[in-house]
Amino acid sequence: MKQIEKELVIIGGGPAGLAAAVAAYDKGQRDILILERDCALGGILRQCIHNGFGLHRFGEELTGPEYAHRYVEMVSARGIPYMTETMVTELFPDRTVIARNAEMGIFEIRAGAVILAMGCRERPKGALGIAGARPAGIYTAGTAQKFVNVKGMMPGREVVILGSGDIGLIMARRMTLEGARVKAVCELMPYSGGLARNIEQCLNDFNIPLLLSHTVVDIHGKERLEAVTVARVDESRRPIAGTEQTILCDTLLLSCGLIPENELTAMAGIPIDRVTGGARVNGNRESAIPGIFACGNVLHVHDLVDYVSEEAAIAGEAAVRFLRGEEKNERISVSVKTDGRVRYTVPQLLTEAKDTRLYFRVSDVFRDKSIVLSAGGKVFYEKKALKLAPGEMETVTVKAEWLKEIREGTLSIGLADKRRTSK
Repeated sequence: MKQIEKELVIIGGGPAGLAAAVAAYDKGQRDILILERDCALGGILRQCIHNGFGLHRFGEELTGPEYAHRYVEMVSARGIPYMTETMVTELFPDRTVIARNAEMGIFEIRAGAVILAMGCRERPKGALGIAGARPAGIYTAGTAQKFVNVKGMMPGREVVILGSGDIGLIMARRMTLEGARVKAVCELMPYSGGLARNIEQCLNDFNIPLLLSHTVVDIHGKERLEAVTVARVDESRRPIAGTEQTILCDTLLLSCGLIPENELTAMAGIPIDRVTGGARVNGNRESAIPGIFACGNVLHVHDLVDYVSEEAAIAGEAAVRFLRGEEKNERISVSVKTDGRVRYTVPQLLTEAKDTRLYFRVSDVFRDKSIVLSAGGKVFYEKKALKLAPGEMETVTVKAEWLKEIREGTLSIGLADKRRTSK
């Protein structure tokens, strides 16, 4: 087996991996290698031809391919090496990477630092437990998106979509624009899992019904999908007898959540957060194994690619500091605890006394609440929020002086019903 050495290896050439590579290079790191399993850099953005990308990062509205191309150009301009059609099959705690491709066969890379940027995958039908046959015409929304936007093929003409994540909402509009009839978008939860702007622009603008607290309970058809039966669900998400309705269709698209691609993470023995499905990390996006970092959708599923790039830059710069042995900030040990209303945060652990941006999502739709950060009975931050929803990522900055005061212990983040005045 051929062995090579690299100071920084980045697994994944999508938006996270590219942004991490650019940030590391701009910090002075030159020995970098990006490994990408697809035939080209850019990741999932290559098939996301709708606009809405780049408003935060570039100050203008771009399509997915345009956004990806910006970063591909940055990588090319800096001469950062990469390998496409290269699959990483193993990752070890000592940062040894095993990969394979057609040119080199199986080879080993001994890395000084590794950044995980493998992205995420869609939850398939087999993971949903839907009763019924297995006819043609059932696709994940991302697969249908690739058929339509990349291959120029229509999956079907009479469509039902299960799940109201952003990909499902965007495909409701895309299928409609291509001449299909989207009969309904069914959502198990009592709220949509997508961005508010996508509900408005992709469903309401096209009069596509959104059936909240509904799910598909049966699939009909032998060779090709002929219909689905949907039903209302109760508060425990169980179908309510007598509420069933059958919708004739030839296509069912599944937009039922994304799963971080963390097989390599688990293989390396890195602790996984049970809520995010990604690695538990500190503010530098460093995992429990020194020198292995994670960013983007492999860490937690983002709603905006701009946040992916922002987070990847943190990981890229931190990897360079690790390789140089630099520690510029005071060391602390503060864990972040959520109250249930706040479902999760990234990072989960703060190890340096510096201003750190917390990303978080809530567990339900909340109105007129206060976001509260506290430790040891003291409230450090409180801000009124008119509306919070699971589909929208929220952020709050934890100040360095707060962390110096806490030093060791727990920082709690939660939602308060009424605004308090003590600080």
